[in-house]
Amino acid sequence: MLDTREIVRKVRQIEIKTRGLVNEVMSGEYHAVFKGRGMNFSEVREYQIGDDVRTIDWNVSARTGRPHIKFFEEERELVVVLLCDVSSSSLFGSGYALKMEVAAELAAVLAFSAIKNNDKVGLLLFTDRVEKFVAPRKGRSHILRILRELITFEPQRSGTSLNVALEYLLNVLKKRAIVFLISDFIDDEYMKPLRVCARKHDLLALHLVDPREFVWPDAGLVKLHDAESGKSLWIDSSSREGKRALFAEFRRWQDTVKQTMQRSGADYMPVTISEDYVRSLVTMFKRRELRR
Repeated sequence: MLDTREIVRKVRQIEIKTRGLVNEVMSGEYHAVFKGRGMNFSEVREYQIGDDVRTIDWNVSARTGRPHIKFFEEERELVVVLLCDVSSSSLFGSGYALKMEVAAELAAVLAFSAIKNNDKVGLLLFTDRVEKFVAPRKGRSHILRILRELITFEPQRSGTSLNVALEYLLNVLKKRAIVFLISDFIDDEYMKPLRVCARKHDLLALHLVDPREFVWPDAGLVKLHDAESGKSLWIDSSSREGKRALFAEFRRWQDTVKQTMQRSGADYMPVTISEDYVRSLVTMFKRRELRR
């Protein structure tokens, strides 16, 4: 358990790093991709060359003797929910960082991008049950609370159930939201609620991957332990044939996750924890913008 000073230090470190990334790299990308729900009437102003003549307010124009137009502004406020997997596999890391640490930074980048655009942000932490739900709100103090939860939360269970998390979200969110699902997707049979969630909300799946899950060093016999199931397995990490089989199996599994997301209507982005995740986010956002 971290003491208060250590918690404050870690929250501050993530805030400084991720807010800098938002200002330097993400500026404009988030706003361009995630539009508001519509346009709201703002004011009537005098016509200027280049204005759309279809917006002329004929009543005001007739009353003043000069052409005026109705001016509209985008209804900007959105709801963003960070759906984070905190099962035992999120504590895996081969030297670069733990999956959970990268998930916390990813969530922070997305949260600070959202509040910069005056959007609400919520958090849902899950294992094979919903562990914690923080309702969407605005403001820096709220984002810092979310960061504290991500850093300090100790889940009660070890397994993963995307079904449980997605069904809970569908029940608790009544209006359309942007949902970032951050997980390593060590689960199966979750297509039905995934499809419903992708239809009701704007769903983006961020798939956390560690390089050691598909590339092994030559270390002879190695005992692997599944943190979620508790099962163990011995493998020969020096076997060339075994390495090729492991890599092929990993690629099949990753392709299955990707295809599941695409069939459901969700966007998919793999996040290798040793690489620049912000650049990957920007690439995904640009790809989404081109599709519009």
